[in-house]
Amino acid sequence: MSTLAPINFTRGVPANESFPIDDLIESAAMILKQHGAAILQYGPALGFAPLREWIAQWQGVAPDQVLLGNGSLEIVEFLTRSLVNSGDVVYTESPSYDRAITTFKKYGARVVGVPLEADGPDIASLESELKKHAPKFFYLIPDFQNPAGATCSLEKRKRLVALAEQYNFWLIEDAPYRLLRYRGNDEPTLFSLAPHRVLHLGSFTKLIAPGVRAGYMIGDSKILQGVAKLAEEAYISPGYMAHGITYQWCKRGLLIPQIEKLKQLYAPRLQACLTAIDTHLPGAKATRPDGGFFISLTLPEGVMTTAVRHAAAKRNLNLADGLAFFPDGGGERFLRLPFCALTPEQIDDGVRRLAESVKDVS
Repeated sequence: MSTLAPINFTRGVPANESFPIDDLIESAAMILKQHGAAILQYGPALGFAPLREWIAQWQGVAPDQVLLGNGSLEIVEFLTRSLVNSGDVVYTESPSYDRAITTFKKYGARVVGVPLEADGPDIASLESELKKHAPKFFYLIPDFQNPAGATCSLEKRKRLVALAEQYNFWLIEDAPYRLLRYRGNDEPTLFSLAPHRVLHLGSFTKLIAPGVRAGYMIGDSKILQGVAKLAEEAYISPGYMAHGITYQWCKRGLLIPQIEKLKQLYAPRLQACLTAIDTHLPGAKATRPDGGFFISLTLPEGVMTTAVRHAAAKRNLNLADGLAFFPDGGGERFLRLPFCALTPEQIDDGVRRLAESVKDVS
């Protein structure tokens, strides 16, 4: 058994040192004094109204276009139940978020993967699939994609919207990493390009803390009402306490300073990961994102992720299963490297161990 300290390149979690604990304590005390009965009682399934109103003003929509949930993944689950019947076709990028893929398959969807390129989905492949069968929706993460780290170009965003119009399907835009851009300029959201065709998902999990279960969806009010009905049947109302604290924290003007703090913390870690890959794994093909939580690697020809994971485990290096990110096969040489929760020193050590593991199985 290895005596090396464990290093986890598994889940995309924020750094513990990023949590604004003191501000959250103050926000909790303030919201309990001001809205104690409301956030401790059952409420409408659409979520705590003041937070919905704050998000609506922030995003430039009406409050009835905002639904809150206990994290955005839960909203994805209710949305899938609302829109998908067994046998329906759903598109995702390939690779895509493994938990979303699992959710779609759980409700009987036939998940079709659209190959992901450095600048977003392969439009030619998408058009080819659309000629065979239009999906109920295309789930995608346009900014700093999980697991690949890719960001969709403006040209492709416009084309995606045009195709959704032409073939009459929803675009589900999952954007938990969008505000974590460390360099370069933002692209417009899909929602801003076609609000009648896009359901936009956001989350405070990556910005505040995972324990603050506060996700939201922006979009067509009728779709939101259908999702809220399923949510009410499942749990009556979402976590008003967490949403109240989130509201008070945002109302105090703490979101923008927190985002800047995260950028200062995570940007050097992204660079450390890229530098470590260039130094220790020059034979691997890596994405070079401008933000987010992830870098992805395509291992050298003939080197399989499964074998590398076993070799890495002997060095106390834990890696995620790359196969799980591909909805309909592939990914035998794919690795996701989440970097935000590790120090630059841990990142360099982890990539060095990874390189040794690759050498072992080559």
